[in-house]
Amino acid sequence: MMHQLYLGVDVSKDRLDVFPPQRGVSQIDNAASTIRTFVRYAQREGLWVVFEATGGYDRALREALEAADVPFSRLNPRLARDFARASGLLAKTDRVDARMLAEFGRRMQPPRTPATPEIRAQLQALATRRRQLVEVRKEEMTRLAQTADPVARADIRAMVTILGRHIRDFDARIMALIARDPKLTEVSCRMQSVPGVGPIVAATLIAELPELGRLCRRRIAALAGLAPIAQDSGKLRGRRCIRGGRANVRSMLYIAALHASRHAEIFRAFRTRMTAAGKPIKLVLTATAHKLLTILNAMIKTETDFQMRT
Repeated sequence: MMHQLYLGVDVSKDRLDVFPPQRGVSQIDNAASTIRTFVRYAQREGLWVVFEATGGYDRALREALEAADVPFSRLNPRLARDFARASGLLAKTDRVDARMLAEFGRRMQPPRTPATPEIRAQLQALATRRRQLVEVRKEEMTRLAQTADPVARADIRAMVTILGRHIRDFDARIMALIARDPKLTEVSCRMQSVPGVGPIVAATLIAELPELGRLCRRRIAALAGLAPIAQDSGKLRGRRCIRGGRANVRSMLYIAALHASRHAEIFRAFRTRMTAAGKPIKLVLTATAHKLLTILNAMIKTETDFQMRT
């Protein structure tokens, strides 16, 4: 039986550092034509490609691998760096990272990253751009509060108005895209049966947490960065904390949890109990978001709507 061969790729804006174990490190341009040639080589040799998620810089590589049906694993950068430190690879260069990623594949045999359906990729792009616009509007509102000059304030207000119009436009685009797919429409409506979960929260979860309803509550909480991590050693019982996960998903769940704890009895009672027990507000909100995610995960898995309790 042949052993699977893994190929590490370190992705940067302009180039890819490639490490097939049988050839050593080489560099290619991060451009469509050279990537297609590289993917044909990986396909011909039966290689499994391992690379880190690097925002938009890995998009061309990811799309080419998906189109050619070449298996690949797109890793969380923190996971890759933890492996490097554990392996004694303290130096960090593009060439070293490519070697490390190939070694990660050989030792850890990570699962294959599933292809992203076209409609979900479009939804991710729209949700990302909307989030960027919201962040810019927040920055402008901060500047407005810090500015006294009337000319500058007028210009900032005009910019806030323009940004608001663009955000509403992206809201409409997101809703129209979901409406085109009956299954996504059903999932979105089901999520919105929970008080506090609006169309944008639902769209974000559909786009950026496709595992919802497919994993157990512990694993889905870990993906969202809402799973409490133990800090125990011997007789010491440290304070649990959350770490990692998908920050965009977590932020949306915080917003939804805040509204849900005001308008749904099950969440309001949960928040009241924790507050009465003297828990800090940040912990209360995180726990409420965790509970909300658990309920949403069960709803999608069982295809049932939220039942309001009075």
